[in-house]
Amino acid sequence: MSMPEMHQVSSSNVAAVGYDSQNQWVYVQFLDSSLYAYKGVPEHEFENLRTAASVGSYLNRNFKNVYPYERV
Repeated sequence: MSMPEMHQVSSSNVAAVGYDSQNQWVYVQFLDSSLYAYKGVPEHEFENLRTAASVGSYLNRNFKNVYPYERV
């Protein structure tokens, strides 16, 4: 599995986010180094996450319980 380019974000719990447009997976790297992949995410939703005023809050509101995810 090749990782997409990761974009660092300013967040109290998220270090970086990345998008695999081929598979529509969003990768979220947390400050504790854990990495999760959210599946079936449209690219505009990734852009919204990447540019959100609060990345952690946006992730909680719009990704959790919406897109299937796994720890990678």
